[in-house]
This record gives sequence, C-alpha cells and structure tokens, in this order.
Amino acid sequence: MENVRPHCTIIIVSDGLGSTAQAAVEAAQVQFPGVDFTIERYPGVRTKNQILDIVEEAARCNAIIVHTIVLVELRQFLLRECRQRLIDHVDLLGPLLGQISQKVGVRPILRPGAARGIDADYFQRIDAIQYTVRHDDGQGLDTLDEADIVLVGVSRTSKTPLSVYLSLSGWKVANVPIVLNVPIPPQLEQIDQRKIVGLIIDKDELVRIRQNRLQALGGTLPGEYADPEKVAEELIYFRRIARRGYPWPLVNITGKSIEESAKEVVSVIERQWFRPRGTSSPASVDKLIGS
Repeated sequence: MENVRPHCTIIIVSDGLGSTAQAAVEAAQVQFPGVDFTIERYPGVRTKNQILDIVEEAARCNAIIVHTIVLVELRQFLLRECRQRLIDHVDLLGPLLGQISQKVGVRPILRPGAARGIDADYFQRIDAIQYTVRHDDGQGLDTLDEADIVLVGVSRTSKTPLSVYLSLSGWKVANVPIVLNVPIPPQLEQIDQRKIVGLIIDKDELVRIRQNRLQALGGTLPGEYADPEKVAEELIYFRRIARRGYPWPLVNITGKSIEESAKEVVSVIERQWFRPRGTSSPASVDKLIGS
C-alpha cells in the first residue's frame, strides 16, 4: 500500500498585511518536512461577514486558523466562531497585547497594520525568514550568494533549526548538506567563503541522534545511516572538505542548545569579516557585524 503523506491546511487571517503570521507559519513549516501544507492568506479582514466566510472555509477543509487580529471586537468574534465550530485556531497577537498592557499599565493603540510603520528591521526579519525557508537543505543554490550565513554539515547536525533560529534575528541563512563521497555544489565554492560555517558533532552523539531518528521513522532509512563506522567515515570526509583550501571554520554543536550554537556561529562570522580575502567586503558587512 502506497504511503500517503500527511496534509495540513493553514489559513492566515489578519486585519493588516498578515506578514507576522506568515513568518510564524513558515518558521513552523520547516519543522515538519514530511507534511504537505496548503497555506491560504486573508489580509485586510475588517468585517464580521469576512470572518464568517473564512470560518466556513476552515470548517470545510479542517484547517487551522492562525490570526493576528488587532481590533478587539473582530478578534473576539473570530475566537467565538472558532470555538463554536470546534476549529483549531492560534491567536498570535491577542494574548501578547494583553500581557504587555497589564505589565506596563498602558492600553495598546489597536490600529491594524501599525507595525508597518515601526522600523525597517521588522521587514528585514521577514525577508530573512522567507529566504531561510527557501534555502533549507541545499535548496535555492542559484541565489546562495545572497545569504548572510551558509551552514554546512552532515545530516542531523541541527542545520535547519539553527538556520531558522538565526533568521528570526534577521540573518539570511542557507544550509547545505555534505554527503559522503558526493562532490560539494559548485555554488558553495563560488560564494564568499567568509559566509560559510561548518557544523560538527561528536561521533557518539550523532550516532545516538540518528538511531532515534530511525526509530521515529520506523527504520525507513538505510541501515548504515546510524552505523558507527559509516558515521565516523562521514565526519572524516566532512572535515577533509572543510579544510580543503578554504578552510571553513567549524562550530562543535555537541551538547549545546540552539541559542549557544547560534551565538558561536555569529561570533565566527563576525571574526571572518575582519579576515582579509584580497577583495573588498560587500556592502552588507555593516549589517552583518552589527546584527
């Protein structure tokens, strides 16, 4: 019997542009590589009739509604309709506004789309998240040179979660897997090498992570995927590639949290940009070392 991939429909609803919810959904998507997603977006929602149409559609396709509704009356109406129809929903903005208001003793202005006028950093983070999602696991190699950081490493070295975490701070991150005895993509050799950071991990830890991965997938990956000898061979091959004429700096992620690894990667990148390479630095260097 043919395996059927799970599917999830997410409906994004906002009385503004909906960029905040879009970014959150895209960041969540990359954590479910085995799931097919359908994303529908409804910005500029300002009436109850619009809400009713959206809720009815969500009920028909068993969707999750993710919303950033600022207007209190409209948000409460949407929440009530979702609860009555047993529709899964996530309110990204309401609880946060309430918590901040309670903490500081100031009421929010409750103006839809107000975030658009706050600062350019907001849009930079959105662009970074979208770029990172499009350049996960070796995708988008034709625009690899646009990355601020390129993470490389063997399978299961936290390339994707680390990329997403960094993108939330405004870094455009691509990650490229290094596969045993497979030549690296030529684009990786053509970009500014100071953008590249290699991720390494102790062999025993990587074996344990891959064994857990195999169990979670019901043993669908090749048996050598978690074989200690093959894992050791992969790590040796990767180190050889990293040293070959570049060299790429390495960050050991063994036993570290995503936050710790991210700080170390950023520190490495900052040091890299002060290392001469014989040509001028790109115009984005101030952003890179100031992020």
